[in-house]
Amino acid sequence: MIGAYPTLRAGVLIAGGAPLAMLLATAAPGLWALGPAWSAAMLLLALLDALVAGRARDIRLIVPASSELGHDVVIGLEAALSSRVQIRHVEASVSVESRIVPGGNGFATLQLDGGARLLHGYIALHPVRRGTLVIEALWLRWQGPLGLGWRQDRRASGESIAILPDIAAVRAPALQVFIKDAIYGILARQSRGEGSEFEALVEYQPGFDRRTIDWKSSARHSKLLAREYDTERNNQIVFALDSGSDMCEPVAGLPRIDRAVSAALLTSYVALKAGDQVRLFSFAARPERATPFVSGSRNFFRLQSEAAAIDYRFEESNYTLALSTLAAQLQRRSLIVVFTDFTDPTSAELMLESVGRLIDRHLLLFVAMEDEELLGIVDQPPDTSEKVAESVAAASLLAQRRLVITRLRHLGIEVIEGRHDEIGTRLMNAYLKIKRRGQL
Repeated sequence: MIGAYPTLRAGVLIAGGAPLAMLLATAAPGLWALGPAWSAAMLLLALLDALVAGRARDIRLIVPASSELGHDVVIGLEAALSSRVQIRHVEASVSVESRIVPGGNGFATLQLDGGARLLHGYIALHPVRRGTLVIEALWLRWQGPLGLGWRQDRRASGESIAILPDIAAVRAPALQVFIKDAIYGILARQSRGEGSEFEALVEYQPGFDRRTIDWKSSARHSKLLAREYDTERNNQIVFALDSGSDMCEPVAGLPRIDRAVSAALLTSYVALKAGDQVRLFSFAARPERATPFVSGSRNFFRLQSEAAAIDYRFEESNYTLALSTLAAQLQRRSLIVVFTDFTDPTSAELMLESVGRLIDRHLLLFVAMEDEELLGIVDQPPDTSEKVAESVAAASLLAQRRLVITRLRHLGIEVIEGRHDEIGTRLMNAYLKIKRRGQL
């Protein structure tokens, strides 16, 4: 769709006809008609300026197939104009879904090359949620040589970009070095005193754990012998992600569920490297998404794509239904890592009842992010009575949260709690600790 309209400069010149007509009517009444004539002339000149600006012969968007949450999506734009005159200014805009990009649009000023006939530029969008980012339409407008008229072209697009979870921590070089030293079982490597599969007896050396000494065998052979174990592989790890209303609340600009997904993918990568099987399971009022178990680091990006499809559900989470459904799907002992938040005492009580049925067969690990907003309210200066009331209410919510965490730990469940930028590393270390001990 092509259109033409005056620029701001032309609007000012057109509007100038009104005071001109009033001035002439006062000084020379017979000449007042020059004011409207001036406005009409400026309007006609603006339209002519827009017409000589020419048409856009070709407009092409250069769209990436995918991007990660927390990073700008950079869209390239190339266009060619049919105008033979000098173009003054060119702008572009795209329309997208406002649920993923606040405001639902992006803007850019294009550069002119080749005698003002070739245009190129970039539009940067900042998504705040995962999902499919669809570019609905593109607008391109440019001014004529006098700067009085805009020529505009609108075209439908339909291009889409997959907004995936952020895995910047997985690509960090420090993680690759850490994995080589920390993961047990990738190579034919034994761990003395840890693991669960007995491998062999070896002669005791200084530095070995004294608990690994096999005293009976040592007595028979008249020398100290230590038991050597091989760490188990092919364990099942399930990441259960609560995508209900509490986890959709933002923390540091992104929803909690997105922070949880990034932490889960970081530990998933380490687990796949260690030879274990990984599965994602999301739930809210009902179980939402359940992937099959995958193994091998080559399948990591499949997990990332599956995690991108975990939706945001602004509804209360049903722990009883979700965890009972998950338990029925697991045929062997597994490590279940639950990402959730504890705010509602009633929901927390139901959750405690549900996990009590799982701990006899499975190993559970809960991950909860610190509520930075509540902590900030508690620590705010008590300048007014309203702030005092807010601080008291926030402290009460934090006390209920600590009570739930304490009860989980009394059940024998490890709880990882920390800032959103710390839980990924803490969870990875907890997984490696469990694996070294052979608790699965």
